[in-house]
Amino acid sequence: MSTLGNEFTHEHEPVLEPERYEFHEAPIHHFALDRRDFFKFFGAGIMVFAAAKDALALQGSGGARQSHSDELPKEITAWLHIGEDGSVTAFTGKVEIGQNIRTSLAQSVADELRVPFETVRMVMGDTQLTPFDMGTFGSRTTPTMAPQLRRVAAAARDLLLQTAAKEWNIAREKLVAANAKITDPASGRSIGYAELARGKTLTQNLPDEDPMTLASEWTVAGKSLPKVDARAFVTGRHQYTSDLRPAGLLYGKVLRPPSFGATMTSCDVTAAQKLAAAVLVHDGDFVGAAAPSESEAEEAIAAIHAQWKETPQPSSSELFSYLKQNVENSDREDLTQSGSIADGLARAAHRLESTYNIAYIAHAPLEPRAAVAEWKDGKLTVWTGTQRPFATRDALAEAFHFAKENVRVIVPDTGSAYGGKHTPDAALEAARLARAANKPVKIVWTREEEFTWAYFRPAGVIEIRSGVAADGALTAWEFHNYNSGASGIGTPYTVANQHIEFHPVRSPLRQGSYRGLAATANHFARESHMDDLARAVNMDPLDFRLKNISDSRLRDVFQAAAKSFGWPAKKTTPDQGFGIGGGIEKGGYVATCAEISRDDYSGAIRVVRVTTAFECGAVVNPDGLRNQIMGANIMGLGGALFEAMAFNGGRITNARFSRYRVPRFRDVPDMEIVLLDRKDIPSAGAGETPLVGLAPAIGNAIFDATGVRRTTLPLAPRA
Repeated sequence: MSTLGNEFTHEHEPVLEPERYEFHEAPIHHFALDRRDFFKFFGAGIMVFAAAKDALALQGSGGARQSHSDELPKEITAWLHIGEDGSVTAFTGKVEIGQNIRTSLAQSVADELRVPFETVRMVMGDTQLTPFDMGTFGSRTTPTMAPQLRRVAAAARDLLLQTAAKEWNIAREKLVAANAKITDPASGRSIGYAELARGKTLTQNLPDEDPMTLASEWTVAGKSLPKVDARAFVTGRHQYTSDLRPAGLLYGKVLRPPSFGATMTSCDVTAAQKLAAAVLVHDGDFVGAAAPSESEAEEAIAAIHAQWKETPQPSSSELFSYLKQNVENSDREDLTQSGSIADGLARAAHRLESTYNIAYIAHAPLEPRAAVAEWKDGKLTVWTGTQRPFATRDALAEAFHFAKENVRVIVPDTGSAYGGKHTPDAALEAARLARAANKPVKIVWTREEEFTWAYFRPAGVIEIRSGVAADGALTAWEFHNYNSGASGIGTPYTVANQHIEFHPVRSPLRQGSYRGLAATANHFARESHMDDLARAVNMDPLDFRLKNISDSRLRDVFQAAAKSFGWPAKKTTPDQGFGIGGGIEKGGYVATCAEISRDDYSGAIRVVRVTTAFECGAVVNPDGLRNQIMGANIMGLGGALFEAMAFNGGRITNARFSRYRVPRFRDVPDMEIVLLDRKDIPSAGAGETPLVGLAPAIGNAIFDATGVRRTTLPLAPRA
């Protein structure tokens, strides 16, 4: 039995997503600094280094799956520094894109090092200073980076204990570390970390194994500490990439093709060259301009006369038939197969076949793609909001035939990404223009560029054929996903006869990661289908699920959500509807209940209230987790109800917020969040999984209200 996308094989070990359409190559790891250089940057004190496992980190490309590695790099690099003033600096290649990992990671360091939280500073997403990291995606920061930093902090604490023991000529085991001090309980003598670090350049290699504090004994982690630098974000003091203005800055603009797949046949820049303020670059199909102001750069682009050859493209009106007709041939056996579908269907009292359609949608981040590039002293520095700073560094080095050691990528805390900022587009554009201008250049994509030239969440067609016995036990489950992906494709319900398959497709639009990847599509189809099966055997939808669940953690979240929601809810008006949905993804367990109302005159759907129960092991920051779940539900409203890309002739026809409907304040329902804190289970990530229960809960509530099954996302496109 092979297991495609089976997140349920190892109960406490979530796997990486099996598809990453926008990843193209494995990174090559190089580091510019040695140990002495770090002390030059941060001064004397105590530094922890690591020599970790090899990390080839193969990454998927195209529509088919490839193997992934989650291991840390083998190069010697710094993880933590304790300064002479007692300050603690921790280093990670992860980036802060609104998910609040700057706070939760600092909590883990403070907890393990036994220091006050406010003394910890995180250096993140700087390829010159931080250890290599494959990227911030897949809800992997909490389950992989938090334990790594705990090991680092524990190693530093051991070094401090050893140093104090040596100075006092006392056994290390007799000493205690707490509140940034080493204490000898027998004599009452103590010494602060700052004093131990003063005048020293002590280093410690990270051991292969290091005992860490149990979640039940956490004193800093596990608490709802405020977001680091929250005031700077809400007052506008924080500088995003688009706010940076180095001396001599020029503003860049790029000439875009008129449609997808168009190739340039001629380009006349004569008129643009007469504009003295502009610097022009024409390199193959890349044509750009840099000038002292955005308006001057736009004027230069407008003065360019280019001719293009366009090719026929499918439209959004024919999307789903196109996906079924353009399946890629693959040699890989991307499927889960057990038992016999034919036998399972033969034993079924009821059989059901359904098709579900999923539209392309945009990430629509608050901050569009932006980059500032500067060439200086033979080196390139780029500031950009990316989820993959090291991959961006490598792409820049390759593009300019440059040594990676001479490229530095710095990621300011970024205004959201949702899986949409993996590719280095803006960074490459800014760097090309900066090299030609010999001055720093800033590129900030317009909203229309963001909606058109960024990649989209893959569209898909999902076909399900199933069987159920008269007592409600599943007997057969056949599931085919075309294009949208294999994340979350495995069913968490017990059924002996399964056939689950992912079919890569030649996509008509550029597509890539999105919060939750294909798990949202696969959960929507599966949980909608489960409701219809429940009705076929005249069972309550919750009871039907519980009958077919063997995983106790999934059972717990369904029961917790139902209890808080008041399931089964009683209708007080005919236009009310109630629905439930949930599942397992990336080590997290979610169940969501939704109440909707339908306007009898207009048919408009409104989500009235939502209850989400979530369990991801030990909770590091409860308020931060609640915020993630609420944010996922609000974002999920768009994909569930009205977000969809419209395109025709290779052009996006709704490439602005006035035409692309995202959730508004009036759309936000009353929300209740129920956290199941399992301190006996390692923490999993929570940025993506809460999203997957909402669309099916809303779809099932609409069916409950109307008696009509809507099988296409978005469910209410004209809302």
